[in-house]
Amino acid sequence: MSVSAQALTAILAMAVVTYATRAAGLFLVGRMRLGPRAEAFLSAIPGAVVVSLVAPAVLTQGPAEALAGLAALGTALATRSLPLAMAAGVGAVWALRLLF
Repeated sequence: MSVSAQALTAILAMAVVTYATRAAGLFLVGRMRLGPRAEAFLSAIPGAVVVSLVAPAVLTQGPAEALAGLAALGTALATRSLPLAMAAGVGAVWALRLLF
């Protein structure tokens, strides 16, 4: 299998642009003073991303996924720990898929 120089150039260019935008964001945020609303907004982004990735599967796949989503939600509300909630959801979907 051969890889063309054009493909490698495109991949390298995308990597450089991705790194540059992330580095620029960190550079700019380090130089700005954020208000409490902006800090609250930025702290909510990771949870919103997780929900946007998981919600379609929970709502469309089947009963095992729906019940696992409830288990993850219950764990998150009880412990306030995202990693623990994720582990509970993954464990629950694994066990429930064996049953359904």
